[in-house]
Amino acid sequence: MLTRTVEEFLSEAAGAVVLEDGAVAFDLERAKYSISGEHNKCRLHRWSAERNTVRRVVDAEVKNGTLRLAVQRLGQARPTKLEICRQRDRRTASAKKVCRAAYEVKLRRAIERHFPGFVIGRLTSGVDLEKSFGPIYARGLIRRGQSAYAVLGVNQQETQASVDAALTFGILWMDVCRKNPHFSQNRGETGHPRTTLVEGLVLYVPRGSSALVRERMANLNHGAAKWRLFEFDERDDAVVEIDCTDRGNVATRLVQATNEAAARERFAESIARVREILPCEVAVIDAAEIAFRWRGLEFARARVSADFSRPVAQNATLRPGSGQARAWQPTASHFHQEIVFGVGAEERVLEDRNWALFVQLVGALREARHRYGTRGDRLFRMHPERWLESLVVGDVSGVDERLDASERYSQVPAFAAADRAMIDVLGVTREGRLAVVELKADEDIHLPLQGLDYWSRVTWHHGRGEFQKFGYFAEKELSGEAPLLFLVAPALHVHPATDVLLRCISPEIEWEFVGIDERRREGVKVVFRKRPDRGSKRGTDVSIRAAS
Repeated sequence: MLTRTVEEFLSEAAGAVVLEDGAVAFDLERAKYSISGEHNKCRLHRWSAERNTVRRVVDAEVKNGTLRLAVQRLGQARPTKLEICRQRDRRTASAKKVCRAAYEVKLRRAIERHFPGFVIGRLTSGVDLEKSFGPIYARGLIRRGQSAYAVLGVNQQETQASVDAALTFGILWMDVCRKNPHFSQNRGETGHPRTTLVEGLVLYVPRGSSALVRERMANLNHGAAKWRLFEFDERDDAVVEIDCTDRGNVATRLVQATNEAAARERFAESIARVREILPCEVAVIDAAEIAFRWRGLEFARARVSADFSRPVAQNATLRPGSGQARAWQPTASHFHQEIVFGVGAEERVLEDRNWALFVQLVGALREARHRYGTRGDRLFRMHPERWLESLVVGDVSGVDERLDASERYSQVPAFAAADRAMIDVLGVTREGRLAVVELKADEDIHLPLQGLDYWSRVTWHHGRGEFQKFGYFAEKELSGEAPLLFLVAPALHVHPATDVLLRCISPEIEWEFVGIDERRREGVKVVFRKRPDRGSKRGTDVSIRAAS
């Protein structure tokens, strides 16, 4: 009954989020899960590129579009609560509108207190799809004489992802204010129009949420604009300015590189079993898990898994001072290797009874996912970025001839504050200079700043000599130079706002935007390159030039 309840709910909740301890643990648009168990035993295994968890479900209830579970963690006796919500934001449309309108009033009061002498124009959160603005952000302009600042704020009820994206939209809003005569002109005492200089951006984010924005803002061009960041506590009506000029203090940690040879040896039997029917890519996730991919699309995993089916009482031990509470202490015999398969959110444990289904899936992948496949086929369209990544990892020198094709890592975990991110490709030039390669297969407005974020993390760890300390590039002598940054996207799928964002990157950062041929599934072929013009006559300006 438990297994059926969980299966039925998740089958209709492809875009749901999983909440654990009050925070979003998984987004089922990007994560996967498997359910196993019989009778009234149920095990829920969830994983994504960033994390991997297993929970034993002991109770389940569906209420108001939410699946509420009582789950037991490995080694713990007391159940905890876990929720799976179909709606990411459970507020109604009217509730969101009321909240955003109230925030505009609070933001105006905060600006009046901290920018005395400035005239505040109308704040708005109106939708302007032509300029990429949605209703999430309140935006406006403040003026004093011929000086002005673009202002953008995000309220505390919005998601952390919206807060992290605020700088992107703040830069675009500043660009609109600078170009639009309605914003860049006002009338002096004589009544004649005079030009207003929009000096920079003032950005307001909720209290305690500024870490990622601050790190990105620290790497912007401080000659092109004045960047000011504030944390706004709506409850106490308090505003604190955040110092974003220091690029040396990055809250991030690096994960130890996995010994790939040892992991492949550990899973040699599983690898041989899968590759016997499909000569696929094998990606080492960590010491206890590997993934099988075909043209970048993951269709199976082999992992070391705990066996919940064995009686707990056989291996229970009494915790000192815990009364009757017993905690399961697993031994080596409780762990075994298993293969799970599937290309959607749900995956199944591979068994003799479903081997034919697995073979059928592999055959469908081989038939659909190749360079001349049918564009309308679901298997052909899935995970285009991973397909592109597989090609780049196969020959990273196709992005730039300076890159060493034999030395590269894909999906490198680097955590900053609460953000758990994966660097697409981390490479190195033949001279030993690190290179960050950020990939997008479709139009993405956040590509420049996301790449800047990863560059910042790599630079921080590199400055402390941590890459080789954690097992990366063990056979290479790394240069002391700052890393290169490569932003890669299909030439016809580059967001129109990209150049505006690129111009705001610090001139100290050596970046290159690489536009590739739309027929990328046939291989990475560079169509154009964009680089900052170091010879610009105006030192604070960063212009873009294309290079073949």
